Amino acid sequence: MQSAFLRNALVLGMLSAVGPFAIDMYLPAFPAIAREFQVDVSGVQMSLMSFFLAVALCQSAYGPLSDRFGRKPPLYFGLGLFVLAGIGCSFAPNVETLIAFRFLQGVGSCAAMVIPRAIIRDLHTGHEAARLMATSMLVFSVSPILAPLAGSALTAFFSWRVIFWAIALIGLGGLAVVLFLLPETHKSDQGKGGIAQAFRTYGRLLEDRRFLGLAFIGGFSQASFFAYLAGSSVIFIEHFGMTPSAYSMVFASNAIAFIGSAQFNSTLMRRFGAERVVRIAISCFASLVTLLFLLTVSGVDNVFVLWGLLFVSFGCLGFVIPSTAVLALEEHGPIAGTASALMGTLQLGTGAVIIALVSALYDGTSVSMVSAIFVCALVALTLSFRTMKPKRIYP
Repeated sequence: MQSAFLRNALVLGMLSAVGPFAIDMYLPAFPAIAREFQVDVSGVQMSLMSFFLAVALCQSAYGPLSDRFGRKPPLYFGLGLFVLAGIGCSFAPNVETLIAFRFLQGVGSCAAMVIPRAIIRDLHTGHEAARLMATSMLVFSVSPILAPLAGSALTAFFSWRVIFWAIALIGLGGLAVVLFLLPETHKSDQGKGGIAQAFRTYGRLLEDRRFLGLAFIGGFSQASFFAYLAGSSVIFIEHFGMTPSAYSMVFASNAIAFIGSAQFNSTLMRRFGAERVVRIAISCFASLVTLLFLLTVSGVDNVFVLWGLLFVSFGCLGFVIPSTAVLALEEHGPIAGTASALMGTLQLGTGAVIIALVSALYDGTSVSMVSAIFVCALVALTLSFRTMKPKRIYP
C-alpha cells in the first residue's frame, strides 16, 4: 500500500511539474528574448500571460473529457500538443509568433495540470488526499527549484531557443510516464449522457457558493504568486542588477518555502481541521504582504527586504492552496475532473488577469508587483472568512 502511494505521488508529481517547467524555465531569458526581438520586456511578459490564459480557458474542456473518456486519453492529446508547441516556440521569428505558440503550449499543458488533481480525488479523500497532494508537490517542487537554474545555465551557454527544446523533451518524458507508469483511475462514462451532460455539470458547480468561495481563495492566493512570476525576473535582474543565476536562486528559495510548508499540511489538517489551518495561514500571509506593501510604497527599495518578506509570505501559501483544493473537491467525487477543471479555469483566469495588470503597470520598480500581491492577499482573506465557518471541523 505504501509503495503504491509513493509511486502515485511520484507519477502525479512528475506530470504536475510539466507545465510549471514551461513557465519557470524561460523566466531568466526574458531580457535576452526582449533584446533579440527588439521589444520591451512587457512584450515578452505577454507570452507568459498567453500561456496562463490558454490554461484557464482549456481546463474547462479537459475536465469533462476526462470524466467521460477516462484520465489517460486527454493526457496523451495534451502532452502531444505541448511537445509540438514547444518546438514551435524554439523557431519563433518574432514575439507575436512566440506568444501564439506559448498559447498552444498552454492548451496542451493544462491537461497535466487539471487531471492529476482529479486522479488524487479518485484515489483518496480527506487528509489522505491532502497527504498525497503534498507528497506529489514535493516531487513537483523540483520544477520551481531546478527550472530557473537550468534556464539560466542554458541562456549563459546557448541561445534562449534551446530552452524550448528542453521543455519539449520534458513533455516527451511526461508522455512516457502516462504510457508506462500511470494507471487508469476513472472508467469511461461513454454511456451516461454525453459530453453535453458533462458540461451541464458546470451549471451545478457555479451555483455552489462554498465551491466557488474555496476555488477563489486558492485562486487569489495563486494569483499573488503569478504576480511574482510576471514581475520578479525583470525586477531582480534589471532593477536590482542580479545575474540570471542569482535570480534563479532567489526564485528557488521562495518556491522551497511554499513546498516545504505544504509537507506539514496534512498533519495540521488532521489535528486542527483544514478550515482553521486555511484561515490562520491566509491571515498571516495577508499581514506579511501588507507590511511589504507599506514598506514599498513608503520608498523602501531593498532587495533583501523584498526577498525576505516574500519568502515568509509564500511559505504561508503552502498551507492554503493544497487545503482549499482538497476542500473544494471533497463533495464532488463523481465529477472530480469537471470540478477540478472549473476550479483551475477560475484560478488561472484570475492569474492571467493579474499577470496582465503587472505587465501593463510595470514602472521599473517593484511597486506594481507588490501592489498586485497585496490586493490578492486582501481578497483571499476576505473570502476565507465569508466562505468557512469558524467552528466547522474537517472530517
